[in-house]
Amino acid sequence: MGLDRRTLLSAACAALALAALAGPARAQEQAGARAKDPQEIRLDWATYNPVGLVLKEKGFLEEALKPRGIRVRWVQSLGSNKALEFLNAGAVDFGSAAGAAALVARINGNPIKAVYAFSRPEWTALVTRKDTGIATPADLKGKRVAVTRGTDPHIFLIRALQGAGLTERDAKLVLLQHPDGRTALERGDVDAWAGLDPMMAAAEIEGGAVLFHRDPAANTWGLLDVREAFAREHPDLVRTVIAAYERARAYALANPQALTAALVAATKLPEPVIARQIARTDLTQPAIGGAQADAIRAAGLALQQAGVIPAGTDVGAAVDGLLDPAFNPPAGR
Repeated sequence: MGLDRRTLLSAACAALALAALAGPARAQEQAGARAKDPQEIRLDWATYNPVGLVLKEKGFLEEALKPRGIRVRWVQSLGSNKALEFLNAGAVDFGSAAGAAALVARINGNPIKAVYAFSRPEWTALVTRKDTGIATPADLKGKRVAVTRGTDPHIFLIRALQGAGLTERDAKLVLLQHPDGRTALERGDVDAWAGLDPMMAAAEIEGGAVLFHRDPAANTWGLLDVREAFAREHPDLVRTVIAAYERARAYALANPQALTAALVAATKLPEPVIARQIARTDLTQPAIGGAQADAIRAAGLALQQAGVIPAGTDVGAAVDGLLDPAFNPPAGR
């Protein structure tokens, strides 16, 4: 019996040792399964994201992913609201959106992370025709204003009204996508429009529209957002996408004519219009950090005061939850 006990004890110890060795192996195997490359990566492209347009045109990401057999699929976003809807539905893995719009989406349950700043733009202002007599946000009381809900122009409009002692309810909002907002303004269907470049630049140059309220500091950054699950499961692919974006950004800065050509091709707008958009767009600050946090937090607090964000929301914590600097490109590039 003593020998049997010793034999059983030895066998048990051996089994435990094998289990201990097998545990990490199984964990590694499971981790490998989770990190298995997807067949394709889905990104949006948008006329308000110039770097993304260059990336799409030059094929830098396709080139980087070809050795791994991963395809790239591009989906157009007409506004931050569409990009965020696509992300929430899992229709894309990466989407282009304004920082404040991404914050509101995350607070509302959209599981995204902002991992790259593709631009610091002045891409929105309040726009009217020369004949309306509208000169300040206060003049919008009782007026029809075209706006795309859930975008930076919408948030810009809310903050402008708030600064004039008004709310959304004091104006008559007409919900349209950005290109339709420009059309509605020019047809006289609305009195004003919360504009977005390059449509806003086109309205200025081609239609004589007036930007009656501008505030560059109230334009939140253009951010590349990723589905949180994708970033968790494929951090290496997030880095690959950002590296490709950085290559496109460097190309755009070194080849401004190529950047203009990419925007002209995508928008079908003339070069003077695109030049106006580019003049209002800074492409030199791609890293996620304090600058974005400050701008988005200020917008979030204003939206909370306006009742758009629930009063009990910790806006600072929500901003920290949105921004992820872990994927920042190396400094100095």
